[in-house]
Amino acid sequence: MSSRQPSRSPWSAWWPPLAAIAVAVLSWWFAPTILASGDSLIRDFAPQEVLPALGGLIERGVLLPDTAASMWRLLVGLSIAAVIGIPLGLLIGLNPTVDRAVRPVTQFLRMISPLSWAPIAVALFGIGHRPVFFLIAAAAVWPIVINTAAGVHAIDPGHLLVARSMGATRTERLTTVVLPAIRGHLQTGLRVALGIAWVVLVPAEMLGVQSGLGYQILNARDQLAYDQVMAVILVIGLLGFLLDSAAQRLLTTRRRRRPETVYTPAPVPVG
Repeated sequence: MSSRQPSRSPWSAWWPPLAAIAVAVLSWWFAPTILASGDSLIRDFAPQEVLPALGGLIERGVLLPDTAASMWRLLVGLSIAAVIGIPLGLLIGLNPTVDRAVRPVTQFLRMISPLSWAPIAVALFGIGHRPVFFLIAAAAVWPIVINTAAGVHAIDPGHLLVARSMGATRTERLTTVVLPAIRGHLQTGLRVALGIAWVVLVPAEMLGVQSGLGYQILNARDQLAYDQVMAVILVIGLLGFLLDSAAQRLLTTRRRRRPETVYTPAPVPVG
């Protein structure tokens, strides 16, 4: 008898998510079209109203510049969070004294909603891009700090002792032992930070800026164009899905199995 298992067709992997998407789209159409009354504003959220509104936003040259502005703010805010969060996480993970000292402060600050800083951000930085950068960085920095420190804590102390016994400096231990060992934790922290930053970005863009997806939602709401509101929400969800998929693909490294090297001590001369 052959022990080979029957190969799975590609369709078997694709049909569950496609079926779920079909059910979601059907529910989206059914609720505002069938259940809502004829004069209800809920009918503006139906796909047959939203998709033409989406095309109208593209034709007017509004959607693409607003998307580019939001992506730029997201990139700047995440960069600030990474520049602050990675060194701070390394310091917390490598220094037990610093860890004990800052743990109450970090636990206190990370539990504060990033959007609660909005009035302070506007008071400090005024109206414009800078308060948006601040709110995104304030939201994204804590996953990076926590995952970086957790990665350092998970390192086998024996690896650091071996590196120290071989005369490695602190910089060499950091670059050859610590950073490669925490790569998985750091990747997870960056991906989580990206998701949180994207969620915070849209309400942060409602603080007086004149561009971005969050601004476009407010603008459409003021015009009572709820089909455009739903169109922008659809774009936000789609972009968030694509960003997370791209981050997963870029940050997930495929570790190839390497043959293990066995250390054989040199023979000791006798006599």
